[in-house]
Amino acid sequence: MRLMPSDKVYAALSAIPKAGRGVFASEKIKANGIIERCPVLVLPKKDYRTLKQTGLREYYFMWGKVTVGICFGFGSLYNHSYKPNATYEKYINEQIIEFRAIKNIEKDEEITVNYNYGYPNDNKKLWINSIAPA
Repeated sequence: MRLMPSDKVYAALSAIPKAGRGVFASEKIKANGIIERCPVLVLPKKDYRTLKQTGLREYYFMWGKVTVGICFGFGSLYNHSYKPNATYEKYINEQIIEFRAIKNIEKDEEITVNYNYGYPNDNKKLWINSIAPA
């Protein structure tokens, strides 16, 4: 997979309470369109416990069964929604996460994913910030 910065998105302050920054569409993105392919820095297994105790806790992705990865590009800035307009797929061997629209996304609309492993319809309570389904 070829990786290059996406001109389809930009980061700005989110309107989601307590979310901080978010990722927004800089142009209309059609359903099933690729939004961004992000490289991932996979951390050694020994660093996982320490990382969970840092400010990066809310920015990493589980990578395989026992380690984590830090997603570059805007990958770690997509905010959570139980009604997302995008999803993501991890390519473990390639160390890439691909973000894809699951419905049409309008210009300047915030792009959100479901943090429950990218499954758009998974309404389980999240492990962070005590976020529960609305």
